[in-house]
Amino acid sequence: MTNPLPDRLPRANAGDGPLPESVRRFSRAETWVHRSLAWLMGVCAVTAAVLYLPPLGELVGRRRLVVTVHEWSGIALPVPVLLGLVSRAFRADARRLGRFQPHDRQWLRAALRRRRREPGLAGKFNAGQKLYAAFTVGFVLVMAGTGLIMWFPRLTPLLWRTGATFVHDWLALLVAAVVAGHVYFAAIDPEARRGLRTGRVARWWAGSEHPLWRPEPAEPPEPPDPPELSAGERE
Repeated sequence: MTNPLPDRLPRANAGDGPLPESVRRFSRAETWVHRSLAWLMGVCAVTAAVLYLPPLGELVGRRRLVVTVHEWSGIALPVPVLLGLVSRAFRADARRLGRFQPHDRQWLRAALRRRRREPGLAGKFNAGQKLYAAFTVGFVLVMAGTGLIMWFPRLTPLLWRTGATFVHDWLALLVAAVVAGHVYFAAIDPEARRGLRTGRVARWWAGSEHPLWRPEPAEPPEPPDPPELSAGERE
């Protein structure tokens, strides 16, 4: 497939001089939302492990405190997303993540049949990232709902509490597996991590991994300050 970004720069090696030209991938609001979600999910995962694994529970102790931290970090998970909706860039990317295009279906078919990704079929987000985003939204809502039922057991019948506990526990195992895969793909792609950390990625990476994406044009450099005039020139 012909690369629609002909100005892609080659990969730069150490010692090759200045860094390649970069493009804006995420706004500050988006990087903040991702970082906040990552921290909250990390706290939920660690506290859940302490609650469900007896050796860790005995090592940490203070179970009531761990339960409280787990509950409040879980309830707070939707907050960064809701605050991020104030950002126009975040809303635009949320719309991109929610739309499955024909090339996304081709990407997914190639991934399922050939067991490998097809970067040439990816826009700003590939089909795998879109599915992961949808899964994240779904599991946050389900985990928050079942968690509230378990948090306030007297407000619901026993059947609801039993079902909520079952769904909460088994979905937590599925989430752990999916998040582990997400972390693995991030670990093998340092440029993608840099994009989420700084908001910018190298142009060669954008052309190689997301060729159907049209990055915003580079921001023009600020004009230099005018030189100061001497006393004679000012007169």
